[in-house]
Amino acid sequence: MNHAGGKAISRKAFATLLLIALMMGGNHVAARIAFNNGVDVATAVVFRSLVTALAIVVILSLQRVRVRFSARHRRMLPLIGLLIGVQSLCLYSSVARLPVALALLAFNTYPIWTALWAWLIYRRRPERALLLAMPVILLGLTLALDVFGAASGLGTSGQWARIGAGVAFALAAAGTFALALVMTQHEAADVDGRVRTATTMTMAGLVALIMVASQGGFHLPQATPGWWGLAVLTFLYGTAFTIMFTVLPKLGVVGNAAIMNVEPVFALVLAWLILSQSIAPVQVAGALLVVGTVVALGLRKR
Repeated sequence: MNHAGGKAISRKAFATLLLIALMMGGNHVAARIAFNNGVDVATAVVFRSLVTALAIVVILSLQRVRVRFSARHRRMLPLIGLLIGVQSLCLYSSVARLPVALALLAFNTYPIWTALWAWLIYRRRPERALLLAMPVILLGLTLALDVFGAASGLGTSGQWARIGAGVAFALAAAGTFALALVMTQHEAADVDGRVRTATTMTMAGLVALIMVASQGGFHLPQATPGWWGLAVLTFLYGTAFTIMFTVLPKLGVVGNAAIMNVEPVFALVLAWLILSQSIAPVQVAGALLVVGTVVALGLRKR
């Protein structure tokens, strides 16, 4: 997850990473607008995933990338795609139920899940830095989610009645995303990132299509803001991924650099400006604690 060799990245690379984080945060705010206007989660994931897959396939053909899969890749890539499909559905389900920034913060616990899966499946012991960071991340999350209902005045049971389902979906998204990351690292790291993303997005779109079919068809927007939300979330997600696989490699940065974990902070500001979603100061402090710890984890020298 770190940029190559622990060296300082250029200003252009840093700005590009911040732009991707901003686009990803904006994509979730746009998704909430779409959900508020009649779009369901599965419909949003179909549009987002298949349009992104198509964009990356176009890039692959323009760059004349040769696609070759080993037997292991043919077994593992569909499984990784399935996990990302489930993660996409869970994360958007959380965004539909919680303030956007809080959904993304709960999802940002995925480094903890990554360490857990790597230990369970591949017997990789967690690094000391991660073990030290875990309680800090969990403390920040406790404050940000107002788990005892102090900031909301609802008390513990009232607060969990309000946030419980959204938090569960966000944590399920974090767990499945982390499993996909670990499996990618151990089973498909040698596949070209663009090819891997095209297969993953196609699979995620197919998973969402099955959900759409099971719910009796697409749930399209019922008002103009919903169409804007659906269009903007698709555009921002697709553009962010395209930049990730065309611009970042030229700047010498690996795709998921730590600075992109500031996405919840961008989402917090955008959701406040656009959706009038606000959270208590103590929750903002918790959010910054989570984001700061995750970024510090990602930027540490290996």
